[in-house]
Amino acid sequence: MNHRTEMHTESPEQLIKNIQKLMEEVEATIAKSSDGSAAAAGDKLAALQDRFSDAKTKLQGYYKVAKQRIVDGAQTADDTIRSHPYESLAIALGVGVLLGALLRRRD
Repeated sequence: MNHRTEMHTESPEQLIKNIQKLMEEVEATIAKSSDGSAAAAGDKLAALQDRFSDAKTKLQGYYKVAKQRIVDGAQTADDTIRSHPYESLAIALGVGVLLGALLRRRD
């Protein structure tokens, strides 16, 4: 169940850095537009809007992939629990006992 898409080559961290850079450029353009020509600022602003739109599209793609992975994982967990109910119960009990012992030790 691998839902990776090849269209997303940037990591989420890289994408966030690119968006931060884009916002800095927008702020710089706005600051310059109060000083300089409106036509040059308009062209730069249109280019920045295109880049922002591309970044937004990539983020939506990451969200869609992440959401699908979560749904797939939940379905797999549900199927496993339903096909092996006693084993699942034993594992949950064991994890609970271990966590209880660890938490009791911390106090």
